[in-house]
Amino acid sequence: MHHISAGDTVRLGVLAGPEVSPVTVILESWDVGGAQPPNSHPASTELFVFLRGHGVAVCDGTEVAVAAGGTLVLPPTSLHHITNTGPGRLYALTLMSPDDGFAAMVRRGPLAGTDDEDRAVLAAVPSTVPSTRPSTVPSTAP
Repeated sequence: MHHISAGDTVRLGVLAGPEVSPVTVILESWDVGGAQPPNSHPASTELFVFLRGHGVAVCDGTEVAVAAGGTLVLPPTSLHHITNTGPGRLYALTLMSPDDGFAAMVRRGPLAGTDDEDRAVLAAVPSTVPSTRPSTVPSTAP
């Protein structure tokens, strides 16, 4: 995972970037009390699927509560930010389309590391992508 800039309170990890997917998928983790600065994406729609925790999202001046199990869709050009208001980390899968340089920006940021909590959140996300590996079925033939 990375910070976008040093001292940030939000960590981001690119799970699928534009080199492999038409939709960039990011794991985001907000520290307790953490928030990203207000930001906007001129050409991209951003979808958050909240996995753990709760917080407040502000989009173009409208404030809404966000929490595990909820989603938030932000249209292109919207000015937005999310703040973690919970006692623990806030986690979301973020889907960005088109990518418009977002994955590259995340990857250029300072490394932020991962820990057991991050890995547990990822392990709990159900896989919806079928495996591309061939299945192996034991033979019962003599």
